[in-house]
Amino acid sequence: MVENRNQEESRDMSQKSRRGFAAMDPERQRQIASEGGRAAHRQGVAHEWNSDEARRAGRKGGQIVSRNREHMSEIGRRGGQSSGGRRNRSQQEGTETSE
Repeated sequence: MVENRNQEESRDMSQKSRRGFAAMDPERQRQIASEGGRAAHRQGVAHEWNSDEARRAGRKGGQIVSRNREHMSEIGRRGGQSSGGRRNRSQQEGTETSE
């Protein structure tokens, strides 16, 4: 009996429609969020980052991202392809003008 009720509840949860903020189009969500941010600044309760806080947050984010070795490999591969392409083009231009 308990199993049946749990199955029914989980089925009901998966069939629920999106409501409220989640159902709004992204532009309307941005508009509401922006209004909230402006209101917080007007009231003086908005968080303002100082350079030390921003530095620590950036370092923390970088450490988390760098744990994903596959992601870091892809970044390195793209950077190498990009710089290699520039290097090849500049070498070709150099040989064309010297001939």
